[in-house]
Amino acid sequence: MILIKNAYLLSMDVINYEIFDILIDGKIIKAIGHFDAKDYPNAQIINAKKHYVTPGIVDAHCHVGIFEEAIGFEGEDGNEMTNPVYPELRAIDAIKPQDVAFVEALEAGVTTVSTGPGSGNVIGGTFCIMKTKGKIIDEIVIKAESAMKMALGENPKRVYFGKNQEPNTRMASAALIRDALIKAREYRNKIIKYQADLKAGKEVNPPEYNMKWASLARVFDGLPVKIHAHQQDDIATAVRIIEEFGLDATIDHATEGYMIVDFLKAHHQRVIIGPTLGSKSKYELRNKSFKAGKILFDNGIEFAIMTDHPIIHLANALTQVGIFVREGLPELDALKAVTINAAKILGIENQLGSITPGKDADIVIWDGHPLHYLTKTEYVFINGEIVHKKA
Repeated sequence: MILIKNAYLLSMDVINYEIFDILIDGKIIKAIGHFDAKDYPNAQIINAKKHYVTPGIVDAHCHVGIFEEAIGFEGEDGNEMTNPVYPELRAIDAIKPQDVAFVEALEAGVTTVSTGPGSGNVIGGTFCIMKTKGKIIDEIVIKAESAMKMALGENPKRVYFGKNQEPNTRMASAALIRDALIKAREYRNKIIKYQADLKAGKEVNPPEYNMKWASLARVFDGLPVKIHAHQQDDIATAVRIIEEFGLDATIDHATEGYMIVDFLKAHHQRVIIGPTLGSKSKYELRNKSFKAGKILFDNGIEFAIMTDHPIIHLANALTQVGIFVREGLPELDALKAVTINAAKILGIENQLGSITPGKDADIVIWDGHPLHYLTKTEYVFINGEIVHKKA
């Protein structure tokens, strides 16, 4: 048992900007209150000294472990660019927990990541949600296949134009996604009919197994979809496809989403914005702006903030969050965009994202304001274990 005393708590739940104690029992947050250490003689007592204490940071979209640091080709496993439609791929089969970026993320207070394929393909395979500390991915995974990745815009066009292969246009990218979804839905319908016939006592042969369509068909059973889109036109196309096929989807990046905020609002569309820090390295990013956070917030759009690591290093996850605050996004809501709101968008809010009794004890004690560039982590906990302590 661990008792954290005198925490200046930003729980991302009901208690914020107040001094409280946190009781950790095993892997779980047991209670929040004001406790006498004498009542817990066997507990490890950690005095937070009225420093800021938050939940562990949750990155809703990155590529850590699948685009490995400091290696080059041998560590680049994020895009299988031999076929534009590859839903059967799984990031979990390529993520390397020994990537040094995990250590640096952990030291910066990032305890959970959603990581997966890049945007070279129009359909690139499934993302994985995992903790950032461990040697074997199967032991630290939260959701082995958490979302199906799709992509619109420049990236798939550029990749396959260079191969003299479709798609060469935005029209073809959208058409390939639609074609794949239709085939996956037809495959699913055959499976459903086969199972119904069996239940009715009919002697029938099963449909021929197809890994590609079996994997993609899960989006019709609730597997979330992440659609890469930057520009307004690509965002509109993404929404068109989402509604046409009834997908549970986020639009990831949504760089120009703030420019069509009424459209997003009308379609109740959730977005994961970023990376916003850094240069406007391609035409699609020409309208990238830190004002986006405030505009989305003011209009009630549900959003999280991502790093897209390695585009923004996970160790700098809060740097760009601080700039969103500078440009008008309320501080607490900015932090929620990388904690509880990120967890909600990922579907893990019952387990993570806030310091709430019953949730995983993923907690960070900071030596200053978490959004200040000089601040470091004093303690980082994952599942109630101290995984980093400032020297």
